[in-house]
Amino acid sequence: MPSLVRKLVAEALGTYMLVFFGCASVVMTAFPGSNWGVLGIAIAHGLVFGTAITLTMAISGGHLNPAITIGLAAMRRVAPATALAYVAAQLAGAVLGAATLKAIVPGSIGGAVMYGTPAVSGTLSLATAVGVEALLTFFLMSAVYGSVIAYEKPPVAGYGIGFTLLFAIMAGGGLTGGALNPARAFGPAVISGHWVAHVVYWIGPIAGALAAAALWEFVLLEKKRA
Repeated sequence: MPSLVRKLVAEALGTYMLVFFGCASVVMTAFPGSNWGVLGIAIAHGLVFGTAITLTMAISGGHLNPAITIGLAAMRRVAPATALAYVAAQLAGAVLGAATLKAIVPGSIGGAVMYGTPAVSGTLSLATAVGVEALLTFFLMSAVYGSVIAYEKPPVAGYGIGFTLLFAIMAGGGLTGGALNPARAFGPAVISGHWVAHVVYWIGPIAGALAAAALWEFVLLEKKRA
């Protein structure tokens, strides 16, 4: 199988895992006896993201997030054509993950929480919501650089990134849903038809990822000598 095809399948599979299990953790809170709140949702997202990255890291790099891919492409760590293909695979995996969840849960329950689609709090302006997603994704991208790129993909790096997502959701889940990932918002939005403030989940994460990538590339990473 061609190398790029393997990478795209890995990106789609990893993003599928994140969206299916992440959205399922949100939907399950609507079932009696399963209301574990933001902490439970954050733990589920953090663990599945860390696991999915670890599973796919050696194949595709384990991006599983269009914002991460775009940030790395901007720093010339991923070719533009490859980055575009990665984003397409991530979005496809996200839609399939959300569609699978819709197929197995009662519509009355899944629909009540929009199948896990993140939502912006009514107390926030659109600009503030973008800022929250950007700030949180800044630290997620920093985790990618500090644990994967700086140390050349150690086996446990995925869980460092996953734990960063965990505490980011704990900090911002009540404000924006703590998506930090356009694909995580896109998949369930396609299935639920809920697109309110969806632009927040593209502008914020991409801006945060770009800012973090620039900081690490030009300031924090030690330049290798020729």
